[in-house]
Amino acid sequence: MTDRIKAGLERLFIDHRIVFWYDAARDMRAEYDAVDLPDVEKVEIANNEFGLKYRMLRQEPKQKFLVFHDGPAPEMADNWLLDLYFACGVFKADQAAIWLAELGLPLQFEGVVRDHMEFYRAKGRVEALKQMITPSDTKTDVLRRMLAVCAGAEGALDTVIEELLAELADERDDAMRLMERSGLTEFFWKQVENAYGYVSDAPDFEDFAITLFQSCYARALGEDGKLNGEALLVFRRWKNNRLGAKAFETLSGKYQEILRIPEDVQERDIKALRAIDHFEEIDRQIIRSLVREMASQTVSSAEVLKTVRERRQSHWYPTFEDIYQAIGYATEFQQALAEANLTMTSPAEGVKRYVSHWYKIDQLYRKFIYHMQKSGQASLLSALFESVENRYTTNFLSAVNDAWQDQISGLSDWKISGFARQTDFYMDQAAEFRRRDQKVVVILSDALRYEVAEEALREIRKLNRFDADLKPMISALPSYTQLGMAALLPNKDLELSEDGNVSSFGLPTQGTANREKVLGMGRAGDRVKAMKADDFMRLKADDGKEVFRDHDILYLYHNRIDIVGDKLATEERVAEAAEVAVEDLTKLVRKLTTANFSNILVTADHGFIYQHRALDETDFSVAAPAGAEILVKNRRFIIGRDLDATSGMKKFSSSNLGLSGNLDVLFPNSINRMRVKGAGSRFVHGGATLQEVIVPVLRVGKRREADVEKVEVQIIVTGKSLISSGQTAVTLYQTQPVSEKQQQRDVLAGIYAADGTLISDEHLLTFDYISQNARERELPIKFLLSRDADRFNNQDVFLKLRERIGKTSHFEDYTSHRFQLRRGISTDFDF
Repeated sequence: MTDRIKAGLERLFIDHRIVFWYDAARDMRAEYDAVDLPDVEKVEIANNEFGLKYRMLRQEPKQKFLVFHDGPAPEMADNWLLDLYFACGVFKADQAAIWLAELGLPLQFEGVVRDHMEFYRAKGRVEALKQMITPSDTKTDVLRRMLAVCAGAEGALDTVIEELLAELADERDDAMRLMERSGLTEFFWKQVENAYGYVSDAPDFEDFAITLFQSCYARALGEDGKLNGEALLVFRRWKNNRLGAKAFETLSGKYQEILRIPEDVQERDIKALRAIDHFEEIDRQIIRSLVREMASQTVSSAEVLKTVRERRQSHWYPTFEDIYQAIGYATEFQQALAEANLTMTSPAEGVKRYVSHWYKIDQLYRKFIYHMQKSGQASLLSALFESVENRYTTNFLSAVNDAWQDQISGLSDWKISGFARQTDFYMDQAAEFRRRDQKVVVILSDALRYEVAEEALREIRKLNRFDADLKPMISALPSYTQLGMAALLPNKDLELSEDGNVSSFGLPTQGTANREKVLGMGRAGDRVKAMKADDFMRLKADDGKEVFRDHDILYLYHNRIDIVGDKLATEERVAEAAEVAVEDLTKLVRKLTTANFSNILVTADHGFIYQHRALDETDFSVAAPAGAEILVKNRRFIIGRDLDATSGMKKFSSSNLGLSGNLDVLFPNSINRMRVKGAGSRFVHGGATLQEVIVPVLRVGKRREADVEKVEVQIIVTGKSLISSGQTAVTLYQTQPVSEKQQQRDVLAGIYAADGTLISDEHLLTFDYISQNARERELPIKFLLSRDADRFNNQDVFLKLRERIGKTSHFEDYTSHRFQLRRGISTDFDF
């Protein structure tokens, strides 16, 4: 403080030889004693007025004097130095004057300080206020900035409200108590009344907060609210601000009970609630309604998908994302099943139809199960699960495989014309690269069903400069790991042994080491390597390149689905395992290309059938197997000698299956299972259903040029580009569906003045619509204008879609649309 006093005195001595300092409050003695001014004589008034006057005017007429009095200035009639007082400088050194000087404010702002002395007693608050003040500020502006400092806000009233809401959520009232101590409470409530229309005989901030939630909810429903549109804008901005999310959720959860929202939403049509997200209970009600209507088939797929699409803008969407995803997949599942024609006239037609259309039903069912489980809200989705499960099992899985059974029942040999056989894979597909003297890597993913591989195809194609295609292949029978893995190697005289293992070239094929030996039988001179995919993923980059350099053909064994599904304790997690498998394969492909592999094949030993609900007795094969000798009994096949054919099972001999030896194999019809003690029954394979025997061959290649870009988004405005009220509506249109190479675009949308001032609420939007229907890629949005918009009336303003720069907090313009702002009445919120 001494430095500030010294600086103030030095300014006065520039214009005056004599400066008076009256310490009216008698609290500045220490500061007077401490101050030291070169060439200035310090003197005190102590019943020595005539002597001082004679000295200053006669004896030392050129000397500078600082005249101090310990107390207030005397009345003019009693002041013997009055003529000098008026002729010379006067230093006001009380606290208010010092703070005023420190802030650089003129004397007419003195009341802003004197009436709120408590505010200025903290140096940090004075410094913060000093940083905010601008030369054009009025007294009201300064008081508003004081409110901001009390709340730790950025400056504007809406930011003060946001900080106070955050304190309320934390059950604190530090800022409100500081305002009260600083004498700012009355001013604060007057500002709130003028800005938001909140009027109360006994204003209270929690009462204001409850009224804010109540009014904004009512206004969103098209009803009257106690607060005005500006309050709705503040509410939206706060709710959508990532920094305010926790406070919003806390207060929303508390007030939805006070405002009886759970009871209220039950009386509402969900169409009226679709665009509202003030309370978590709204999402719960929408989900309950959708589940109920979907289970009873009283709502169209288009309506469900529209609702799910709109709820993506909800604040609570991350909380319920997996439920909405489950609902979306269930809807698509129902739609795909309704459109499916599950008939075929030949085995080849059955395969063709499966790989072109029917696989999608399996995929949508699996995705539904995955998101239902991940949501942790199985009870909320129970009615929908029952509906989906019943339709999947009865109307699809059983129906399509009953029709398929009719086709394969007539086969004498296991061969389907027009489709590649698993036993020919090495010779026809892997060795094709070696014949061109190119290196190749084969990923063998255990139980990678065709529909899971199709999802992996799309994920791999999303990678920049990657391309891939997918074709079906017919697995060997029985469709189990030992035979499928052996069939994918170079093979000769494939033979089932009595314990279910398989030999080729007379060599065992179980285990990585044995498979590497058999792989070496394929082409003379080839340097071969077989290893687990997990081991390859753990290699350092240089070690991966070394594997490429030193080998011509690499087989990588990947196991995510089968290792989970084949265990009774974990089989219910097979949908999750499939998700992980897709993620694994995408990462594995990237690492392989980094290690210089450019020819990549992904395939499987077999597929699987899976039903999430525990099976009924009717799902097991009725006829017990019989014959001379039963060697291996599996849920989906029996290996033995001289087995008896039955009406409930299809019999093939080893030679019928293209295998060496003299064994027989029985397969339960359609999706029936055999009873096997201790084995899981929901996830099974080994049989001859479409899902078990159609395996994928995924070919992955690398392109030289970048080929991934984001979808385009356009701003659609109907009528004139004119904003004449407090809100405006536009439609944002995603011009093409999201695909592997046309990826989603995330934008931040808001209306801005020409100088960059944001004059509306903002919306963070994701455009990732996959629909081919253009109308389903439209997103209607309403923008609320703020008070700042009044400053730009009769000017051009701009709706901007902005994109984040990388992972930073900065944004750049993507596209914009010019509007003229022409509002009839400008609002003055000052007083």
